[in-house]
This record gives sequence, C-alpha cells and structure tokens, in this order.
Amino acid sequence: MYELGERFYDPVKPADFPKTVLRYADRPLAEGLGLPQKEEDWIAHFGRFEPLPDNLSEPLAMRYHGHQFRHYNSDLGDGRGFLYAQLYDAQGKLLDLGTKGSGQTPYSRRGDGRLTLLGGVREVLATRYLEHLGVNTSRSLSLIETGEELIRGDEPSPTRSAVLVRCNHSHIRFGTFQRHAFFTDREAIENLIQYCLKHFYPDAQDGAELLEQVCLKSADMVAGWMAAGFVHGVMNTDNMNITGESFDYGPYRFLPTLKSGMTAAYFDHNGLYAFARQPESMYWNLAQLAQSLSLVTEDQSLLKSLESFAPAYQTALRDHVFRRLALRPKGLEADTEFVLSTFRLLEESQVSWPHFWHDWQGGASDKEIYGAAFNDWREDYSRYETVLEPPKEEGPATLIYEEIGELWEPIATRDDWSLLEGKLNGFKRTSL
Repeated sequence: MYELGERFYDPVKPADFPKTVLRYADRPLAEGLGLPQKEEDWIAHFGRFEPLPDNLSEPLAMRYHGHQFRHYNSDLGDGRGFLYAQLYDAQGKLLDLGTKGSGQTPYSRRGDGRLTLLGGVREVLATRYLEHLGVNTSRSLSLIETGEELIRGDEPSPTRSAVLVRCNHSHIRFGTFQRHAFFTDREAIENLIQYCLKHFYPDAQDGAELLEQVCLKSADMVAGWMAAGFVHGVMNTDNMNITGESFDYGPYRFLPTLKSGMTAAYFDHNGLYAFARQPESMYWNLAQLAQSLSLVTEDQSLLKSLESFAPAYQTALRDHVFRRLALRPKGLEADTEFVLSTFRLLEESQVSWPHFWHDWQGGASDKEIYGAAFNDWREDYSRYETVLEPPKEEGPATLIYEEIGELWEPIATRDDWSLLEGKLNGFKRTSL
C-alpha cells in the first residue's frame, strides 16, 4: 500500500483495549498464510496490532468517498477500521488484512470506532455461510472480545465489544476512485489504475480493461448472492471493492422464502437494495466507478466495458444456480429460462428457500411437500443431467435471521459458545 503514496491513507494507532479474549480464530486460513498460531502471538497481532514482521509498520486508515443510497457523501473513510497488513496467498495474489472495531480514526466523525461482539459474531457467520454457499467473500480471520461496554440503538445496551480481522484480496473500493475523482486528481486515479492492474488484473492494459474485469467479477459476486438467497442490505459504492468480494457485513439477511422485495436494512424504506434489485444496484455502482475513471479514460471505451456486465451476470447466475442444483448446463438460452422458472416457482410457492436447494441437489426429491405446482418445473428439471449424487445430510445448513438470535442468546446470558461453534462446523470450507 505504501507504493500508492500518502494521498490514499492516514497512519493511525489502534485502540488500547482493557482486555483481549480470543473468541474465534480461523486457524486453517492463518496456517495457509504463514501467520502465527500461538495464542499469545495471535493476541499480540490481532488484538493489540503489533506489526507483523516485514510488513506495514503502522496501521493505515484508508481514504474514500461514496454514494450512500445514491446520495454522494464526501465525509467518509475508514472510521472504525484500518489496513493492518498485506501478504500473499498460495497463488501469489496480494491479500489485505483489515479490521473492524479497532478504534477511532480521522474518519470516525462522532463514532467510537468500536464493534459490538454481536456484530462480530454476525460477520463471522455471514462469511462462513457465504463461503459454504460458494460466494466470493472476505474471510473472518479473528474475533477478539475487548472488554468495553458499548451503547447502540439497535442492540440491547450496554453491549459487549470486539475487534474483527478480515482477509480479502483488496480494500480498494469504488469509493476510493470516487474520492480522487471528486478532487480532480488525475495522477491519483492513474496511480490507482496501475496499482490494480499490477496486483489484481495483470492481463488488463488500461482503465477501460480494468473496468471490464471489475464488471465481470462484480457480476459473478451478485449472481452468487442471488443463488445463495443473500440480501446484502447496504450496496453503497463505498461497500463495493474492485476484486468482486463481498465484505463488511452490516444488516444482511438470507431468504427464508423467496420474496423479491425483501430488504435487510430497516432504514431502506424505498427498497432500493431489495433482493431482486441487487443486480441493478451493482450496475449503477459500476457506472459510478466508470464516471470516476472517465477523468483519465475515454468515455466510449468505458461504456463498452460497462456493457459486459449484463451478459456476464446472465451467465454467472446460470452457473451458480446449476452448481447449487448439481445440474449440467446445456445451452445458455434454455438454461436461463429454467433459472427464471425456478425463481418464479420459489416465489409463487413460498416453500423454504434453503430446503428447496438441499432437496433438489443432484437428484429429484422424494418429498411431497412441493405439490402440483411443481409438475411443470420437475419435467424441465428432469431433462438435465445431474453431476453428483443426492446429498446424504438430513437437512440443509441454514442461517435465517432468527437463528442468529438463537445462537447469540447463550453467549449473551451464559458465555456459552458451543451452539455457535456447532453451527460454524456445519459449514463447508474452501481454499482462499
């Protein structure tokens, strides 16, 4: 990150927490990245934020702007997190270790820079479940309880505090480009483009090709959300990154049944980020990124790059749905119609979203709960070849809203983490 220069960040100091109790550690992820495993080292690096050897000498709060519910906000930046370290994964790709709840920064405004323990638990659950469902997501590396009492309007207060460390391939946001376009800083935009080409898209040549690659990655991410039944909740441009990984989970939801208008944020009064509007919202966000790039890149080439989103999304949605059903695709046009009919069926029938995907993966379900409305869909389904045996589990792994409260209750009342640990153990792991 130092190679970008000081226009992109502010050095900050982490909070000095009264205690540090390790509550969650992704040991396999840490081992794969060559990170320390001893608990005292873990606490030193991910609770006290002592620098890792041969890495950033101090945390960096990233500067960015963004559209929040499509209103431009120039008063943004890392307000309760920072970039802690950068390293490389097994494939030689750059990775960022970022924080949430690590203390105040120049961008905290009136905030305390802290994270509630429940908020940290929710992010661990979101990342592990999305990983289980095959969605491109950040990984929660560490969650440490920090011993402070926080006052929050959306949680019973005072509530417990924590600091989270997440791992993803980039914390360069759409809003990072927007900030420097806002100040008409062409040199900064050029530097950002070159940084992204070097570390994330080495086969791209310029800003237009960078935008096209971001469109492809973003299309796949949102298609993954749609097949997973995930509602992000706050698809602001400062919450979108250029590597197409979902991260920083606030008021998310997973569908119990398919309702196109379902929102995750209680303040999304107009349904801007409703489940069915997520592809549209991503395209709008990409257009804002294109506008920032237009400071140094020709407009027509950027418009052509934006055109790649829709077909990429169509293909990616087909691929994610067919992966979840364990069916072999035949042709994009017919497959897309089958995908649309699947979504129509799920909305009209209001059957359980997670149970549907479990029951119909890799072979027709023998359950009768679906009824006559499924006859036409079943006939279309039977025309496809399956690519694996039906699952042997009794039921699907789930994470509907009410479950989070059930997992939190024993933690809040008895400091009993066993239900949470059991839930996490039921989610499949994949390599980073």
